[in-house]
Amino acid sequence: MFAPAYFDHNATTPLDARVLEGMLPYLRQHYGNPSSRHEYGRAARRAVDEARQRVAVAVGAHPTEVIFTSGGSEANNLFIKGVAATLRPGLMAVSAIEHPCVREPAMQLQRAGWQLREIAVDTDCRIASADFSAVLATRPAVVSVMLANNETGVIQDIAQLAAHARSSAQPWFHTDAVQAFGKLALDFRELNAAGVHAMTLSAHKIGGPKGTGALVVDKRVDMEPLIAGGGHERGLRSGTENVAAIVGFGLAAELAVAQRPLRAARLKALQQQLEAGLDARGAVIFAELSSRLPNTTYFAFAGLDGETLVAKLDRAGFAVASGAACSSAHPEASRVLRAMGMDHELARGAVRVSLGEGNTAAQIADFLAVLDSTRQQLSGLTSLGSSRSTAMENV
Repeated sequence: MFAPAYFDHNATTPLDARVLEGMLPYLRQHYGNPSSRHEYGRAARRAVDEARQRVAVAVGAHPTEVIFTSGGSEANNLFIKGVAATLRPGLMAVSAIEHPCVREPAMQLQRAGWQLREIAVDTDCRIASADFSAVLATRPAVVSVMLANNETGVIQDIAQLAAHARSSAQPWFHTDAVQAFGKLALDFRELNAAGVHAMTLSAHKIGGPKGTGALVVDKRVDMEPLIAGGGHERGLRSGTENVAAIVGFGLAAELAVAQRPLRAARLKALQQQLEAGLDARGAVIFAELSSRLPNTTYFAFAGLDGETLVAKLDRAGFAVASGAACSSAHPEASRVLRAMGMDHELARGAVRVSLGEGNTAAQIADFLAVLDSTRQQLSGLTSLGSSRSTAMENV
């Protein structure tokens, strides 16, 4: 009997017990509104300020550059729509593998007169340099390229891309770093010097609470808020701050940076164990030769449907994904894999394993064993179905 194992950390991570402990006082006794002038409010304001400092230090930013939001989706929307609102409609360029919370707001802006151009990627999920240069030649006003892909785990050289953009079109350049945060070393000051003007983060991907994230943004960038009101967060995100969640975000960011080197090395070893087993079983590992996050493996077996395999593995006690969690209601082939030029049927078989704290070598071994039995079972059902079809044709 295999013990259940959670292999879906790119979707969300368990709340770190130390983070929860730090949040509890702000769910109980320290319940003041950070905008209030009395001691209850001042205590809440100090907590928010300390958390902002922690997040800023974690990513090499200044605290005044950190704008708290409800999560990565809001932060991405804030940048895309907020910057667009200050500019005359022009060209916006986003990579073909962006998360829907970048692509969808960019598409919405087309109704306001903006043009949208997707930047192509190659079969290894890396930005196609020739197409990127072609896009820059059309002088986009805004460019957004994610730092690490949530499905394949492929890492883009954002500093190089931003430097290229700055030397030519000089657009406002944004990167969604939600998946990279906690897995890679991030330094907004270095990225900013290269030409990156804004970066998106999320708490629940690093052992923090759901419902909070941040847009780290160069103060020279002019933006309109999505939510107007009392002028919170430098006037860019009105609404009473979620103090407990923000406190948790700050603690999770601090812990993620402190633990990252050892955790990344351990996850890389588990990833190598998993991928050696998958290679031996004839799996296709997407973007296998690219630089990837140390926890992410995206694979498929020819002839096996990914949604069916995920459901079978779930019943066997292994939580994996068939693609991005936010797109799991739509079982068509992954948009990312289609952008990479993958065969449609193979792409429909895609399964993502994203490892995290608490996963072990024993769990990987158990997973591979269950994968063997599940594949045999599904192959048997396929053979049975084919035999029945042939029999019906002969009647």
